[in-house]
Amino acid sequence: MGKRDDLIATYASDLKSKCGMTPDMALLTKVTIGCGPSIYDADASTVAGSQPSELETVKNNFLIKKLGLKDGPELMEAIHSVIEVYGKSERNKYRAVVYYMLTKHFKKEAIYG
Repeated sequence: MGKRDDLIATYASDLKSKCGMTPDMALLTKVTIGCGPSIYDADASTVAGSQPSELETVKNNFLIKKLGLKDGPELMEAIHSVIEVYGKSERNKYRAVVYYMLTKHFKKEAIYG
């Protein structure tokens, strides 16, 4: 297995153990690939759930640009609910896991189809 496969296994484990979800492995793989090289960078591979600027970045770069959603208060509400599910005290909130949960939340799986 390659490094990306190892990371996907880690993300799947987080979804199961920390978020109580059974991951759709095909979708998780596509979301992970969509994150590009950021998954290999220690800082870029995680989302700082307590930093407003980081949450704005997730909203603008992922929800609006990637998923094509219209800006509105529901976007930030969804991000906060995903952070809540992942666990606010959880230090490493992997970007791919957060993006996966947001993709599921907005039922935008077709974007990765």
